[in-house]
Amino acid sequence: MNDQRPTKIDFGRTTVLFRPRRLGLTARIGVRTVVVCAILLAIAVVTAVIALGSGEFPIPAARVLRAVFIGDERFDRLVVWDWRLPRILLALALGAALGVSGAILQSVTRNPLGSPDIIGFSTGAYTGALLVILILGGGNFQTAAGAMIGGLGAALVIHLLALRHNVSGFRLIIVGIGVSAMLASVNTWLIMRADLDAAMSAAAWGAGSLNGLSWPQVAPTMLILAVLALAVIPAAPRLQILELGDDTARALGLDASRATGWLIALSVGFTSLATAVAGPIAFVALAAPHLARRLTRTPSIALAPAAVMGATLLITCDWIAQHAFAPTTIPVGIVTGSIGGLYLAYLLVVEARRN
Repeated sequence: MNDQRPTKIDFGRTTVLFRPRRLGLTARIGVRTVVVCAILLAIAVVTAVIALGSGEFPIPAARVLRAVFIGDERFDRLVVWDWRLPRILLALALGAALGVSGAILQSVTRNPLGSPDIIGFSTGAYTGALLVILILGGGNFQTAAGAMIGGLGAALVIHLLALRHNVSGFRLIIVGIGVSAMLASVNTWLIMRADLDAAMSAAAWGAGSLNGLSWPQVAPTMLILAVLALAVIPAAPRLQILELGDDTARALGLDASRATGWLIALSVGFTSLATAVAGPIAFVALAAPHLARRLTRTPSIALAPAAVMGATLLITCDWIAQHAFAPTTIPVGIVTGSIGGLYLAYLLVVEARRN
């Protein structure tokens, strides 16, 4: 008699099958991926505790944890909970958002240079924010709305120019770089035409900074991020199919154009949210998916490791921006831009050698 037992498939790495009966979902999770995410999350938490205790009023780690969870010391709670914790939470949340945004774009374009700050989504969000700041004179929430609209508008223009003939990938990046250059010129012109105080405020915001963020920004950011995360969950399985190519995706029954447009919109949403809150923070969206993929050794870019890596990168760079050049505090965008520029040069050299 023939052996009818199911044959085990070797995926090249140890995996665990996750199949909750009530949800009716099935997922195969790599053990290495879980371990890497846990280690990165631990690094992020440790860095957050160190950041909460660092500053003009240093507080030991034990007192930091006591202030967060118990809060019986009024001064420690004031410094940790009211002054520093909102910045830390937003750094973790926005870093995760940028990591997911970059992972989506790199999967959709099937190109390691797929990143919202290279393609031009971040520049479009900056343009929308500048129009609100310099022309309309709006406040924080108006500026955030302007950044969201600007990012979506730039994405729509790039999408129409690059994908009107169902051509994606490299063409999308080239068109995005061109649109980004034009928008950068518009941004420079807007700043030069503004009065000195408004121009300095806009330029400081454009450097990408977490300075001045407080609890009123935390709740709206977390709410929007939760909505975007819920929207990504059903769309994530389409990424691996799109990485096989549009023709293969169509053969498997997936509308490639519609799925690509929806995923790009989600990527723009994550990027615009981060830009609206903290300004354009460069290169986190580019580097986080690459580093996460190297550590997890997955065949494709996974969203969860990219999110955890993005959060770890941003919280670490923000601590460096605050304390590495003390008593001067620099915008975190300068640190991420410096580190990311070196990583981009390395990435270009590696890609050139492969070709």
